Amino acid sequence: MVEGVDLSVIIVSWNVRDLLRACLQAVVGEPLSQEVIVVDNASTDGTPGMVRDKFPQVQLIASAQNLGFTGGNNLGIRRSRGRYVLILNPDTRPQPGAIPAMLTFMEAHPEAGAVGPELLWADGSVQSSRRRFPTLATGFLESTIVQRYWRDNRVLRRYYCQDMAPREVQAVDWVVGACIMMRRAALDEVGLLDEGYFMYSEELDWCYRAKQAGWQVYHLPQARVMHYHGKSSEQNLLARELRFQDSKLRFYAKHRGRWQAQLLRLFLLSTNALEAGGLSAKMLLSRRNYEGRRARRNLVAAAFRWQLARLLGRDPGVAG
Repeated sequence: MVEGVDLSVIIVSWNVRDLLRACLQAVVGEPLSQEVIVVDNASTDGTPGMVRDKFPQVQLIASAQNLGFTGGNNLGIRRSRGRYVLILNPDTRPQPGAIPAMLTFMEAHPEAGAVGPELLWADGSVQSSRRRFPTLATGFLESTIVQRYWRDNRVLRRYYCQDMAPREVQAVDWVVGACIMMRRAALDEVGLLDEGYFMYSEELDWCYRAKQAGWQVYHLPQARVMHYHGKSSEQNLLARELRFQDSKLRFYAKHRGRWQAQLLRLFLLSTNALEAGGLSAKMLLSRRNYEGRRARRNLVAAAFRWQLARLLGRDPGVAG
C-alpha cells in the first residue's frame, strides 16, 4: 500500500449514470485526503464516458463484464491505497460533512473495524440501516411472505435494533453496505468481500468476520447519507429476487450450518408455491390488477423452480 492517502472511496456502478454523477459531486467536494475509484460493471448508459468527461480526478475501472457488487468492489479495493476504505453505492448522496465525520470517528476509535452512517430515504426520513446478526427465526420472517402479513413482531424488532436509541452512536452487529467505511488494518485481517455473494448479504458476512476477529462495528447517526434504494437492482426484478435469496442462504450455510440453510430453502420453496397458487386463484376469480398479479405470479414461480433446482444440487444460474 502506498502511503499518503487517508481514504479510498470505491463506487461500483451499473447503469445509473445520473445518480452516480450526483454521488460523485458530493464525494469529490469534500476537503479530504482521498482517492475516488469508480468501477463500472459494463454499463450501457454512457457511464464511463460521463466519468471521464466530468470527473477527470476520479480513477475509472471500466469492466468488460458485470462482476457484481462484490467482484466490482474487490477490484476497487485491490487498486486502493487509503488507510480507510469506503464502500459507497452510486445511488447514495452523502450529506455535507458525512464522510469526514465517519473518518474522524474511526481515527478516534481504534477498536472500530467498520462504521456506517444514518441512511435517509429521498424524503429525508430515516432508513433502517443497523442490524443484529440473524437467527434462524429471522430467516423465516425477514423479507419473506410472513413479514408481509406480520410486520410487527419481537424477532424483527430485535433484528432491526428497534429497542436501541435511534440517535446515539452505538456498537451494532452489522450495518447496511450502501455506505460502510472499513479500517485498512481490519480489512487486511478479515479479507476482501466474499465473491460467492454476487450482491446482498456481503456486508453482513464482512461485518460478521470482522466481529469474529475482535473488531467493533458502529452506527454513526451524526453522519447522514441519502440512499435512493435499489436503483440498479430494480432493473431486473427476477435476478434481484434470486440473488437476494441465494445470498441469504449462503450466509446461513457458511456461518450457521448447512442444515439451517436447507431448512430455510424448503421454507422458501413452500411459500413460493403457496404464493404462486394464491395469485393464480385470484387471477381466475377477478380481473382486478390482473397484469400485476400475473407478473408477480411468474416471478414467484420462477423463484420456486430455481430454489428446487438448487435443492436438487443443480446450478440453474441467474438470468440478467
